[in-house]
Amino acid sequence: MSRLSLAFILAAAQLAAQQSPRTDFPSYTGGQPIPMRVALVGLEHGHVDGFLQGLPRHPEVQLVGIAEADSKLIDKYKEKFHLDPSLFFKSEANMIEVRRPHWVLVYTPISQHRPAIDIAAQYGVSVMVEKPLTISTEDAYHIRDMATHYKVQVLVNYETTWYASNRAAFDALTQNKLGTPRRFVVHDGHEGPEEIGVQPEFLSWLTDPAQNGAGALYDFGCYGADLVTWLMHGEPPLTVTAVVNHDKPEKYRNVDDDATIILQYPHAQAVIMPSWNWPFSRKDMEVYGATGYLITVGNDHVRLRLEHESQERSEAVPALPAEQRDSLSYLEGVLAGKVTPKGDLSSLDTNITVMQILDAARQSARSGQSVHLHHDGY
Repeated sequence: MSRLSLAFILAAAQLAAQQSPRTDFPSYTGGQPIPMRVALVGLEHGHVDGFLQGLPRHPEVQLVGIAEADSKLIDKYKEKFHLDPSLFFKSEANMIEVRRPHWVLVYTPISQHRPAIDIAAQYGVSVMVEKPLTISTEDAYHIRDMATHYKVQVLVNYETTWYASNRAAFDALTQNKLGTPRRFVVHDGHEGPEEIGVQPEFLSWLTDPAQNGAGALYDFGCYGADLVTWLMHGEPPLTVTAVVNHDKPEKYRNVDDDATIILQYPHAQAVIMPSWNWPFSRKDMEVYGATGYLITVGNDHVRLRLEHESQERSEAVPALPAEQRDSLSYLEGVLAGKVTPKGDLSSLDTNITVMQILDAARQSARSGQSVHLHHDGY
């Protein structure tokens, strides 16, 4: 796959910001009672609604700006959440220059993640985007180059990152309770974005492959790719094989609404089943090892059975550490130096592999052939 030269990338990026990275942003240390300053880019992603609803639970976090060009969306969210009009900016660069956030949180269509990251990186501001990282491996490599050059964090927010049940699965494998991992089966999705009534601005780009990358394949396939990559400690699969269905073409004419992705590793296999056709919302995972299995149930329980045990048992799992219970707590932990993202569910390195998997899955679904991955792509 062709890649832009870093020189060309940086030259193009400089046109967007027209200045050197800022060095006078507010300082932050975990021992100081100063708020963590966050800013939003975009209001087209429905998850921004959940962010704004949850923000009052984090008095230590200050929303300092929102970059959005659509006046109708501005009015909608301004009224719904009683937001100060002074928070709104038409330009991301202008917002960062004026408000100087510690983090930019991106709620745009997936296709706009790359340009949003480009602008923030040049100001020395780290970014968290909603899942997945971007829409192609080429974009992912570009984002990695920008993050490296400007020395910023680029992180990805998945709901399932904050599930204690998934951490219990990781710990069970790490502690060899299940033996050598053999198979993963991951189910994610819901009845469909139209069926559950997502916002019109959200639905319009979710069902556009140019803006979302694919349909359910990307929208929910990313969860399984993220979890399996983490459970495999970053190891990429040897091959990716995918098939997609169009079970509801009258609603989702341009994108798939159901998919199956098979990842083949040297001694393990993963089956990822993202869908907009489940009869209800689900996010659960089955982990099978040589000596036992564990199945996640919701965010705080598991079912498991180990070698020589006569029956399965159900267990509640320990709560996650405070800095890993939601995205804002996590960002505070990273900012304060209490959390090192490398190799975890949100990290850029994990999500580069996720993009390799998703891009290969999309290619496999189109060609009808398995795609062989190399260490840094295919």
